[in-house]
Amino acid sequence: MGEPARPLTFPLHDDERAWPAQGQWTYADYLRLPDDGCRYEVIRGHLYVTPAPVSAHQFMVWRLSQTFGRFVDEGRLGVVFMAPYDILLPDGIATPVQPDLVFFRTGNEPSFEGTNFEGVPDLIIEIESPRTRKRDRTVKQDAYREAGVPEYWRASPRMRTVTVLALSEDHSRYVELGCFGHGGTIRSALLPGLAIPVNSLFPLASGKR
Repeated sequence: MGEPARPLTFPLHDDERAWPAQGQWTYADYLRLPDDGCRYEVIRGHLYVTPAPVSAHQFMVWRLSQTFGRFVDEGRLGVVFMAPYDILLPDGIATPVQPDLVFFRTGNEPSFEGTNFEGVPDLIIEIESPRTRKRDRTVKQDAYREAGVPEYWRASPRMRTVTVLALSEDHSRYVELGCFGHGGTIRSALLPGLAIPVNSLFPLASGKR
């Protein structure tokens, strides 16, 4: 499973209740956390935290939201949400997780009057960073597979690649459909016809990362 991103060093909440031990976190505990600009997630009762993202990460989120979102919108296929948004996976697997981008098919959309989504999204995209790469490839990937998320993309700004994983028929593992890099075009098993040029997801100049 791996360890949480950093030790628990939060001050007592206003209600003076102590924070739970790792492995015992709930969504109610999560809702008590401070609004300090970090992204918090609870996976199988363990709290994980990610600092505010860097520029390359945000550029890729923006580009993917444009191209992926346009395809979904034009085909009236569903909706695409960006973090921060709470996804509560079934059976307490995650309470919550906050993917960078998440796609919901028509008929599986969140309630637009609610504050979170309880269930299984149809496709999840995570943008890796040096701090989250291991977690995205182990803890989160395992959680998404166990929940039954049909397709999972891992995007790497550092490597300038996007890896597309599809859930096997018996739901026991993810099968790599492709690792798309420079000059390649991202394809999806879940969304036939989707074609995203990899080079369009990165700034022309390398810049600082």
